[in-house]
Amino acid sequence: MPVPGMLPSYQRYVNGVPVSVGRKSLRMREKYIILLVFLTFGMVCFGAFFFLPDLRDRVTVSEMRRHIQMGGAEIFVPGKESPGGLQVDNHGDIIDVHKVQDKGRLGVKIAEDVARQKAIDELSNKLKLPKDDTLKVKDAIDQDKEKLKEQEKVKEMEIQVERQREAKDKVHREHSGGEGTRGGEPADPAVKVKRDKVKEMMKHAWDSYKKYAWGSNELRPISKQGHSASIFGTSTLGATIIDALDTLYIMEMDEEFKIGRDWVATDFKFEGSTELSVFETNIRFVGGLLSAYALSGDKLFKDKANHVAEKLLPAFNTPTGLPHSMVNIKTGSTRNWGWASGGSSILSELGSMHLEFDYLSNVTGNGIFAEKVYRIRDFMNQIEKPNGLYPNYINPKTGKWGQHHVAIGALGDSFYEYLLKMWIQSGKTDPVSRKMYDDAVSAIETHMIKVSPGGLKYVSEYKSGRNELKMDHLGCFCGGMFALGAEGSAEPEKYLQLGQDIANTCHESYDRSATKLGPEAFRFDGNTEAKAVRQNEKYYILRPEVLETYFYMWRFTKEQKYRDWAWEAVQALETHCRTDGGYTGIRDVYQVNPQKDDVQQSFFLAETLKYLYLIFSDDSLLPLDKWVLNTEAHPLPVHRVFKKNATVTENDEKHL
Repeated sequence: MPVPGMLPSYQRYVNGVPVSVGRKSLRMREKYIILLVFLTFGMVCFGAFFFLPDLRDRVTVSEMRRHIQMGGAEIFVPGKESPGGLQVDNHGDIIDVHKVQDKGRLGVKIAEDVARQKAIDELSNKLKLPKDDTLKVKDAIDQDKEKLKEQEKVKEMEIQVERQREAKDKVHREHSGGEGTRGGEPADPAVKVKRDKVKEMMKHAWDSYKKYAWGSNELRPISKQGHSASIFGTSTLGATIIDALDTLYIMEMDEEFKIGRDWVATDFKFEGSTELSVFETNIRFVGGLLSAYALSGDKLFKDKANHVAEKLLPAFNTPTGLPHSMVNIKTGSTRNWGWASGGSSILSELGSMHLEFDYLSNVTGNGIFAEKVYRIRDFMNQIEKPNGLYPNYINPKTGKWGQHHVAIGALGDSFYEYLLKMWIQSGKTDPVSRKMYDDAVSAIETHMIKVSPGGLKYVSEYKSGRNELKMDHLGCFCGGMFALGAEGSAEPEKYLQLGQDIANTCHESYDRSATKLGPEAFRFDGNTEAKAVRQNEKYYILRPEVLETYFYMWRFTKEQKYRDWAWEAVQALETHCRTDGGYTGIRDVYQVNPQKDDVQQSFFLAETLKYLYLIFSDDSLLPLDKWVLNTEAHPLPVHRVFKKNATVTENDEKHL
């Protein structure tokens, strides 16, 4: 029952009429609730439409289960977001959400995480450590594994580099002797000191040339300027650089070798209107470049040698195929020396082309070079020889001998040397060259070898049936030649002894001078033995021939005296020929303080210092069964004989 004075909460009076306000308020709340329900439903539908994936035609219960399993915890507990579309997962790793949409890659990552956690658990159980400590151990192990992987990569790279080096060496060996190009350090420390001294001499000669005459043919060490002999014409050809390259390489003077190589690459221009000696150009330039190629495998040297040799080819355009002595490298015109007997070619010059041209044909596939020198050999083999001897002069047009002057020294020397070395270069398979050499030596024995009253054996000169009792410094090379040719002869001990006898005589020509250096020529007239008589024979121009014979005699006999004699020569060179600007020749070996000629010959670096270095080296450096030295001491590899119809590579057939 209502309390007097109080009205029900739902009853009010308006203008004296009671109104039920409670019912009206209830209806308003219901409207709000209904509106809220509709809004919620609308938002759910809107969200479902735009955010739920389209699973039509491809979603099954099993696929959905697999999808959830592969999604892992990140489906329900997303990682922390970071800028750039990246997330940090529960392990602290950063994930690019744009790249982890592929479920296969995501599955792999989950599998790795599971495997990692399993490994940590197993390791923790084995080590009985807390998981935090185990995690540190695991990380350390992983780091070690990464280091091992890096080491394996480095090792693999080293293996690849070694394989490439071996492949390069194999290619090199196919075009060169491939063995004994460096090293040869003697076991005896005292001998090594002497070898190092020779290397220091080479450095002084090279550095002086580089400082005062770079690019010139030769050096004037006293004047400290460039020099050029007539054999080089008027051109600046850097003869010393090319002559020295193989010596620098053998002595392992790599920086100097590279400087020389770079000059050849950029500055060696075998052009211009100049007349050159065919012989000197061949033995110094073609031989020097081919030797540098054979030793280093650098194709640049082969290409340059080929270019120079092509410039010499016009000299062979004669009825007999015997080359002229001079060629103009621009016009191609050729001629012989005016002083040579009746316009003749010279025996040593025409006969000292074979080693270089045959090897050039082998490495280029161009048979033209070998064809030229084999034609010379065949002609000289067939021609009639007076008393079995080869005179120094022959006419290239008629094929007739000039003046009957025979010498194993100047004008004739290297012809005989190359007969023997053709056979050696062929791997001792060329019977024609061997027979020509044996026949020539037999004739020399019969007509030219003499013994002085003092018991010195020497090779005289033979002129029109009479002997001139003298021997040139140039002829002293033959002691080494006789020793080198002993193997393969009918009487090897006889020829080895002949080499020893000549070596002894040539040493006497040095020992009987005031400077302990030998004269250009020495005689055996009356009371004179192994001494120069004429003033124009008393000079010494840094020649190598006596040292060349010491080298071969040391290799074949191992008698200490040859090294002792070589060291005497080193001391004499240092005393009388060394200047602060290089090395010079002297005008009279019989004077205590001789006048100097002021020329450092290019062959001093190519031959003299090389032979001295080899004498004080082990035999493994340039072994004589792998290498043959041309008459300028440029080593070329022993290889097969090039034949006109020989099989060559398909790429080279076009050159034949």
